[in-house]
Amino acid sequence: MLSRFNQLRTLHPVFHYRAYHIARKDGCIRLQYDFSIDGLCEFHPQIVIDTPSLPLLNAWDGPMARELVFALGLVELISYWKCVCPPVIMIHCGALNEEEIAWWKRLWCHGLGEFFYRNGIETNPEDFVSVQCDGESRPADTAYRIAGISLVPVGGGKDSCVTLHLLGQMSRPLYGFTANDQCARAQTFAAAGYPPERLLRTHRGIDPELLRRNAEGYWNGHTPFSAVVAFLGILCAYLIGAEDLVLSNEASANEASVPGTAVNHQYSKSYAFEREMNAYIARRFDLPIRYFSLLRPFGELQIAKQFAALPQYHFAFRSCNAGSKRNAWCGRCAKCLFVYLMLAPFLPERRMAEIFGENLLEAPELREDLRALLGQKEEKPFECVGTVEEARAALAMLEGRPEAARRLLRAWNPEHNVPPEFLPALERMHAYVGAIA
Repeated sequence: MLSRFNQLRTLHPVFHYRAYHIARKDGCIRLQYDFSIDGLCEFHPQIVIDTPSLPLLNAWDGPMARELVFALGLVELISYWKCVCPPVIMIHCGALNEEEIAWWKRLWCHGLGEFFYRNGIETNPEDFVSVQCDGESRPADTAYRIAGISLVPVGGGKDSCVTLHLLGQMSRPLYGFTANDQCARAQTFAAAGYPPERLLRTHRGIDPELLRRNAEGYWNGHTPFSAVVAFLGILCAYLIGAEDLVLSNEASANEASVPGTAVNHQYSKSYAFEREMNAYIARRFDLPIRYFSLLRPFGELQIAKQFAALPQYHFAFRSCNAGSKRNAWCGRCAKCLFVYLMLAPFLPERRMAEIFGENLLEAPELREDLRALLGQKEEKPFECVGTVEEARAALAMLEGRPEAARRLLRAWNPEHNVPPEFLPALERMHAYVGAIA
């Protein structure tokens, strides 16, 4: 008997990336993609980039912009492909060489590692899909006007707050960038002292047709959203002439969600993807945009200590996916628990209660999540959380054993792409977080 995976692939053999469209209206750049799956349906997802107050230094509809929009579609399509996992992806609106096809297959397969694992699908980057192109390759214009600014994705959590703080110390001119607008993102950007007109807002819509297919029982699951942020961020950086896309991903993101495997909920936040992304930018686009994470030398525990010393953000930030639409901490998910655990050693109980409403370490509903964070289960929570070692060290600090965290607080991850001019600010942070009282 065929597995469900093979049954769906037999019924729906080809995913088509047919076209992309770019238009500008009412001060917004609107992108639309045309995807379809044989024997199933069509999808037409849209992305809107708000640009009314932003100076566009480079052509929004020129050859390079079209190349970047085409590439954004290649990462966007995987959210729709996964509902039936067709064995062939046919690209009609552009062309990729063999090296580039291999690059995309690595991203798709590793970015879907959690999806494959949780659905019991055994596959590999070579065999899970074949990519064919019958579109034309369009050379991009490499002329690029640079404004000498950085573009910073603002997620509304503690990590991007620390990045904004460090860049502010450097007096680095910057714009913020949001991939989907949420209250905490605007709040934390304002708390950093920046006016709203310096926040570039984008809105990514999921085609309702996909939601209908999910409701009918077709596959759903985690996709590499941070890779969408990466390509959308590079497009926005190009439009405004930024020379840097400055991320806030930490060393902890490299740890697998399932020990002993390559399954990582945070693959597209990992250093492996950061290296791959830089190589693709240089090879495919030849753009002088530096893509790097400012916080890569640090772990979650170090970032939490720095964040604890920045009270202006304490009531503005949110890291809870479940409560994001209400701009609230749900207080009942592994992400809320992890953030609580990281901050608790560095903030007084009264401030923690003001932020979270209660002591989440005492919530009976979160006991199994705590065990997972501490490495007492087969899997870490499938959330953006730190390492097992960091969770154990934070708990030890709360139990009166600060020496358990000494090595982690003094650590420096040498695997990073931070440009030299940014390092002095990081060295000051390293000295602060490494100081043990």
